[in-house]
Amino acid sequence: MKNLFYIALAMVMALSSCSESPTASAPESNYSLIPEPQNLIPSEGTLHLRENFSINAPIELESAQRLLTTFLEDHVGLIESEGSATFRIHLSLDTTRSYQNEGYLLVINQDGVALTSNTAEGVHRGLATLMQLILLNTIDDEPFLPYVTIDDWAGFAHRGLLLDCSRHFFQVGVIKKYIDLLAFYKMNTLHWHLTEDQGWRIAIEKYPKLIEVGAYRTEPDGSTYGGYYSKEEIKEIVAYASARHIEVIPEIELPGHSQAAIAAYPHLSCKGDQVAVANDWGVFKEIYCAGNDSVFVFLEDVLTEVMELFPSQYIHIGGDEAPKVRWAECNKCRRRLKDEGLADEAELQSYFIRRVQRFLQENGKQIIGWDEILEGGLAEGAIVQSWRGMEGGVEAVRHGNQAIMSPTSHAYFDYALDAIDLEKVYSFNPIPQGLTSSEQELIIGGECNMWTERVPDEKTLDSRVFPRLLAMAEVLWSDSTKRDFSEFTERVQSHYPILEMYHVQYGKESVAMSHEMELDIGVAYLRLIPYSEAITLKYRYDCPNCEATETEYSSLIPIQKSGTIGIQPYKNDQPYGDSIFVPVSQHKAVNAEVTYHSEFSKWYTAGGENGLVDSKLGTLNFRDGSWQGFWGKDLECTVRLYAPTEVSSVTAHFYQYNNSWIFIPTEMSVDVSADGKNWISWGTIKSGNDPKKRGKYILPLSVTVETVEPVTFIRLTAKNLGVVPDWHEAAGSDAWIFIDEIIAE
Repeated sequence: MKNLFYIALAMVMALSSCSESPTASAPESNYSLIPEPQNLIPSEGTLHLRENFSINAPIELESAQRLLTTFLEDHVGLIESEGSATFRIHLSLDTTRSYQNEGYLLVINQDGVALTSNTAEGVHRGLATLMQLILLNTIDDEPFLPYVTIDDWAGFAHRGLLLDCSRHFFQVGVIKKYIDLLAFYKMNTLHWHLTEDQGWRIAIEKYPKLIEVGAYRTEPDGSTYGGYYSKEEIKEIVAYASARHIEVIPEIELPGHSQAAIAAYPHLSCKGDQVAVANDWGVFKEIYCAGNDSVFVFLEDVLTEVMELFPSQYIHIGGDEAPKVRWAECNKCRRRLKDEGLADEAELQSYFIRRVQRFLQENGKQIIGWDEILEGGLAEGAIVQSWRGMEGGVEAVRHGNQAIMSPTSHAYFDYALDAIDLEKVYSFNPIPQGLTSSEQELIIGGECNMWTERVPDEKTLDSRVFPRLLAMAEVLWSDSTKRDFSEFTERVQSHYPILEMYHVQYGKESVAMSHEMELDIGVAYLRLIPYSEAITLKYRYDCPNCEATETEYSSLIPIQKSGTIGIQPYKNDQPYGDSIFVPVSQHKAVNAEVTYHSEFSKWYTAGGENGLVDSKLGTLNFRDGSWQGFWGKDLECTVRLYAPTEVSSVTAHFYQYNNSWIFIPTEMSVDVSADGKNWISWGTIKSGNDPKKRGKYILPLSVTVETVEPVTFIRLTAKNLGVVPDWHEAAGSDAWIFIDEIIAE
């Protein structure tokens, strides 16, 4: 029946267009809408907007009419006619026709524009389409609309952007700008992250120190950084969003990520010690005390004022990355465990979440929490936001709970383009395989997460979010079976002038190039892959006794000496983007067979089982794809060389960044064998590393013997710190070892 409807509709549109025949001078229509509509039927003919027009809407759509009027005046210079009109723009509610999620019907013909839905929200989504069509079809300041019929609806109910305003603070004008952009691209949720270790951003009348103390931090250089939103500012932002049918969901983090609140009110922690608002990034062990009833009084007071400001039915309570070392040491928390019959601290966190959830439910609110709220038992009715992959969302829906998907693999827009580019976002499917139809329905949508540790200003924010948000908008709205990345990128090009109009300082779609290692017997090659045919690549091989001249790339680069290969992309004979540097090492274990006796993390693979013998070294970016991670366990592996080979030293590079729980191993041991059965110990080297040392750095560890010996097997063992030490903010959590290469010389 639906197909018959569209066939009939197309015939009607074709007949109606006969009154205005296209001419040779007729402008070419641009339908580069993002997100792509579910159904679009173009017709011949155009509606020229410089003619007199009027906008008609019922009282229920007054805000939509006002938005459209303002848009036409501000962005196109069109003012509604006060007298007779050549054509009309009709906005209407139609309860006689069935519309799917936020659905609308937009018809443009010689009579004017008709936009209908059964909800005001649907009309606003149609307005976004109409506004895009106008901007896409403005030539030499002459706007027109192509004749078209669009029947459209949302694929997912929840389509959001998380904006972290706690690590770095953004003014009200920036928040409004992003609300406008969300509405323009048919997103419907602003997930507003307002509390953190590094700053409390929401005014609470009952607890004034939250902004007097908690909103400001002393930076390492001695300067003060901070800011907060007054209640009036929050009301203004929420009203602004509501007029555009954008739901604002506040996130009030608990029980972890709460050091700013504890800095203001130390009694909220287990120890009660005075601490400062955090001025570094990472996870901190000062969290709300689960055994202290005054903590729940505080949280209920805070959440009561939060609920007065935010009409959303949802409150996001965080629940992630809560180190429990303080709870394990706290007499009040131990008493709570006993009184409530809880087995461990994981169940204590579940108790904490359930208690807050019960209070919010009594006040008509529903909680959303990060996937850690699954630990210790999932509260009924809680919505899980899955960030550590998709597994948390899968577990939630199999419990009968709803889930929002925002995995680090596709949705973390604070990640650099070499990790998540436009194409990676566009490939995102919020529904993983293996779910039943009823389980799939419990996945209500997705979000792109914009954490701001390294996003200090609006320019950086814009460059991280755009154009990637366009891909996420289409993923969450449009038909996934019709996705075509090449066609999508063509449409994206038409939106750059629009983004500029909205004062968006957008970034690139991808890095200019990528690279990969190709391995052969005892030798590695570097392959360079330009992003497009318009990109040319020139490289310089810097190594001892190398002639470091810039060479245009044409074929695989053999790794013949240890050094650094610097690559500069060019476009139109001009440098395009930053230079890329690939450190490499030529050694006797290249492409040897590696057998692992401890499993590496699926998140940090260094390319897989050959990742430690591929000649490529890691950089200070531990997400560069060259580091192999081992979480909470020692590293032990055996390297089998192609043939007995004279070797006198074995070196491995290790990484430390203790903010992310990555530590240099305490020691490294090397054993060698000719047959894989009889082993000779070459010795153990203590790293001598200070685990407290901050910052990111790489430390090579080497075991060397005086006599060169022919060996076939090399066994390397690196001792993990085990757990994060007591002095650390995440004390008690599993520690990481990161290694990039096993170098035999």
